[in-house]
Order: sequence, then structure tokens, then C-alpha cells
Amino acid sequence: MTMTLQKREFFMGGNFACAEAAIAAGCRFYAGYPITPSSEIAEHMSRRLPQVDGHYVQMEDEIASMAAIVGASNAGLKSMTATSGPGFCLMMENIGLGIITETPCVIVDVQRGGPSTGLPTLIGQGDMMQVRYGTHGDYETIAYAPNSVQEMFDLTVKAFNMAEKYRTPIFVMADQIVAHMTDRLVIPSPDELEVIQRKGPSKKDPAFIAFDFSQDFPPMALAGEGFHVNVDSLTHDERGYPTTNHAVSERMLDHLVGKIRNNADEIVEVEHYRTEDAKVVVVAYGSTSRSALRAVKEARRAGKRAGLLRLITPWPFPEKEVERLHAKKIIVPEVNYGLMEHPVREYASCQVTGIHHAAGALVPPEKIYAALMKA
Repeated sequence: MTMTLQKREFFMGGNFACAEAAIAAGCRFYAGYPITPSSEIAEHMSRRLPQVDGHYVQMEDEIASMAAIVGASNAGLKSMTATSGPGFCLMMENIGLGIITETPCVIVDVQRGGPSTGLPTLIGQGDMMQVRYGTHGDYETIAYAPNSVQEMFDLTVKAFNMAEKYRTPIFVMADQIVAHMTDRLVIPSPDELEVIQRKGPSKKDPAFIAFDFSQDFPPMALAGEGFHVNVDSLTHDERGYPTTNHAVSERMLDHLVGKIRNNADEIVEVEHYRTEDAKVVVVAYGSTSRSALRAVKEARRAGKRAGLLRLITPWPFPEKEVERLHAKKIIVPEVNYGLMEHPVREYASCQVTGIHHAAGALVPPEKIYAALMKA
């Protein structure tokens, strides 16, 4: 049987790299519904999972897909799904289920133009606020924004690791450009790849508590292991039983929110390019950051003290990294009408200007360069 691809270099598309990363990270269950521009992930997983004794299920819709991966994860399998904007909307209720039940799983959202059906085959970045605030109630999310085929692999592996560590759904917020890009990919050998396995309770522990709010990362019992566990979508106590007690609700929410907020410094990832002396800084993510880097390099050559702060984790938002910038002006280019511009504006100590680019095409470097030279 073919397990994971061995260490070597490939020329591979972004969606295929994402699927191979999932296999390498130990994913053995995929439930999904085909939707452009993420469909290649499902197609590749349908071929690869049977080769590694995994399970692929094409569901009737994205609502069921999200429910299925939550269920499979509680049964002990590393699980994932992939979708795009319209399907992401349908998943929101069951994403909330995954959050409140502290169920590790991975959701890949290959963003396309919207709203509604929008532009199925063309780029958008309009889901960046939805991934943070899309389901109701109080919670925090961890989301990654890859800007290359290599990062589609690396950040998908990391998403699975973080899902297991933090016991929560993790998001890979790709976009159509990165997903359909073909580029060099280096896959590490299995012994070089860091893969976090799920922490389970000791079978000899009679005092096991299903949801220990005193721990950031409590162990997770699986269905069929013999532990007394109630997994419920309602606000629950430490045993998993529903409650309307306000003090218990506060303990639960403090735990769900705190396990990410309290570890934000460890989670947050950014990339700096020449920001140490920059008077004008571009803040960008995903494929837009590729255009931004080219524009910043050209502006530097033209004598402009420009820099780039790339958001690898848009969520949790890297507020400290933005606060540390000594720029006189910040420019935020996005393939939307100003979503991530809002948190940048909240934490920046200087003027913030957005480059609002309609869905359907990548922000050209010339547009960012012009804004840099005008700043």
C-alpha cells in the first residue's frame, strides 16, 4: 500500500499539495461536497484515502459534510473537509458545534468571488471576517493564509497539528490563485515531518473529566473507549451535560476563548520584509502578498522606504506585530472591499489606507506600487 509520498521535489498544484499534506499529517477521513475552486482536494482525497486505509465520503451538502467530520473525529480519526464561500456559509452552524464540543478537525476554504454564487472559478478574499465571526456566540479561531504551493502543504500539516493540540476546528484560508497555482513543492520525509497525535485520557484514570475547563488542552476520550462522556451542542458543564447556570457558562466560555487568547503569542505567525526602517508598510496575506512583495521591492529600488508585513495567521490577529510597526502609513491591499483593513486600523498608530480590489482578479503589483509611491 502507498502511504505518504516520500521525501522528494514535486511540481504540483496547490490543491493537490493540500491533500497530500492532509495524508502526511494523518488524516484518514474526508467528507465533502464538490465546489469550485476546491474540488481537486476532494478528488485527490477520494483516490488517496483508500490507499492508506482511510475513508472518503461525498456528502449531500456542506451542512452534512461538517457534521460528518465532527462525528468522525469524535470516533478517533483525523478528519477534514474542503469548500469555498457558498459551502462555507452552510457549514457555519456545525462549525459552532465543533467549537463547543472541542472537536479537532480541519476546514480548507478556497476563497472565490462573491457574494452568493459569485465567480466560481476566480479569486476572492471575501471570507476573512466570516472565518472569525461567522458562527454565533463567543469563541476564537485559528486560521492560516497560505501564499504558495509549499505553504499549502506546510500550513495544512500545521492546521492538523494545531487542531489536535488545541482541540478545535482549524481553518486554512486559501484562495483560488494559490489553490490552482502549480509550483515546486518539497515534501519532507516522514521522520522529518512533525505530526502531533491526539492526547487521550489514561484508561486507568477513574476521575477522568470529559471537558476539564481548568486545562487549556484537556485529553479527549473517543467513542467506544468506555469513558462516560456526553458530547452535546448545548452549553455544558465539565462532564458535558447541558446547563443554564451562568457560572458554568462563564467557565466554559472562558476556557473556549482563553485557550487561544492565552496562547496567541505562540500561535501567531507573520513574515517581515524590510519593516525595520520602513516609513510605509504593506500589510497583506494570501496570494495578494505575492503582488505586495514585488511592489515593495520595486519601491525600494526607487528609493522608497517600504516594507511588507505578511499575515500567515490572520486569526488570531497579530495585533502586537502591527503595534510594533514604526511606519507613517500602512496600506492594506485585498481582493475585497476592506475586511482585514479593520483590525489593522484598530491596532495601527498611523494612517491606514486600503486598496479595495473587486473579486475576479489578483491585485496587480502595479496598483500597490502606485499607492506606495504616492504615500
